[in-house]
Amino acid sequence: MDVVIIGTGVSGLGAAIRLRQAGITDFAVLEKGPSLGGTWRDNTYPGCACDVPSALYSYSFAPNPSWTRAFAEQAEIRQYLEQTTDRYGVRPHLRFGVELLRASWDPVRAVWSLETSSGPLEARVLITATGPWHEPLMPSIPGSFAGPIFHSSRWDHAVSLAGKRVAVIGTGASAVQFIPAIQPSVASLHVFQRTPQWVLPKPDHYVPSAERWLFRRFPLAQRLLRRVEYLGMETLGLGFRHPRLMRLVEAVGRLHLRRSVPSAALRSALTPTYTLGCKRILMSNTYYPALASSNVSVHPTAVAGFDGSTVIGADGSRIEADVVILGTGFKILDLPIASRVHNAAGQSLDDVWQGSPRAYLGTAVSGFPNAFNLLGPNLGTGHTSAFMILEAQLDHVLAAVSTLLNRNWSSLDVRPEVQEAFVTSVQSALTGTVYETGGCASYYHDTNGRNSFSWPWSSARLQRDVARFSPSDYTISKPLEVVR
Repeated sequence: MDVVIIGTGVSGLGAAIRLRQAGITDFAVLEKGPSLGGTWRDNTYPGCACDVPSALYSYSFAPNPSWTRAFAEQAEIRQYLEQTTDRYGVRPHLRFGVELLRASWDPVRAVWSLETSSGPLEARVLITATGPWHEPLMPSIPGSFAGPIFHSSRWDHAVSLAGKRVAVIGTGASAVQFIPAIQPSVASLHVFQRTPQWVLPKPDHYVPSAERWLFRRFPLAQRLLRRVEYLGMETLGLGFRHPRLMRLVEAVGRLHLRRSVPSAALRSALTPTYTLGCKRILMSNTYYPALASSNVSVHPTAVAGFDGSTVIGADGSRIEADVVILGTGFKILDLPIASRVHNAAGQSLDDVWQGSPRAYLGTAVSGFPNAFNLLGPNLGTGHTSAFMILEAQLDHVLAAVSTLLNRNWSSLDVRPEVQEAFVTSVQSALTGTVYETGGCASYYHDTNGRNSFSWPWSSARLQRDVARFSPSDYTISKPLEVVR
């Protein structure tokens, strides 16, 4: 077929919709899971919600006037994806329970040969849309724990936490959401924190029915809200590029902490020593009050091991627990899909990247023709919506795919010097950003210590540069000579 997409999350569904809008209908979307939604299908932990305003967290071509909260919760986001899938008629293209095992580029026939769990497929174009928030990062902790232990993204709803002693390992974005949700029902909650996080107040609220009616009746009103929220987030983004500005935002974080936590000792343990923005910025109105509750203990240490029902801290502390919950994040840069996509020489993306993912405009990798990676390397902004990044990429990808098919070219392969120039400019521009100067260790950096996650410029520049497809940036093989 013309195109195969891997994954039915926000990226894969967006690609499918845009293909149909461009008149390209010979495609399939492979999904190893039983249903669509990606990270919004997998993450069902208590309190799961978006940390980007709802009006921004949607496709620009499919606004949702019915969000019931300013920051939408998981179930509502998944419902939006289901409804949008049906609205744009892409459900017939979805193939559930089909896992990509290996993709290999055939240079003679100019096709991607795909081995899947349901048999072989061939495609002229491969679009990987598996995302960085997919595969949970499972820490290697010595010993064994006697009770239930699970990752937040694989929440075990069969395990009742009521009246239990619960240990939480990790204090990232997921933990900041589920800790306040479970705190009232547990007997005791032990939170193991290696590094304190900057947590800002979250301007969340219920959206009244009258406001939703206004958005349905006058779509321009919601577009204006979306624009205002975008500009607000972009103002925050200035601080990422000019770290001194973050001192103003840090003052808000410190005031939030001081108002929420009476104990000076606990405030000290929760106060970061790095510049805000160096790690992902978190927002919550309930996290600090939960940690200050009488049944919660914060342990400012890593976990060194398990011994039956005992959790052992790296500082020598020992606590008893009935359940352990891992809030340890995802394989953000160690993408599982990278080991399954192979070039003509048989090298996988993993082989080529050697621990440091690189792609032209975060989208195309030299040596892997007719392949595009959505939400790829160095496209993370830290302050705005993934939908905005995705749609810029889709403009680029759809222009490339449409040109390839319409002109009957056999392949497009980004030129190595073009990719290298882009990667070099990104790394150079990152030098003065808060990601590099903020004094922290974050998932923005790969195993080689290189920032392979962050975009160093404005999101307006991202939209402009990433969206633009220039055939001169690619080596073009034409015309298509092999008839299949």
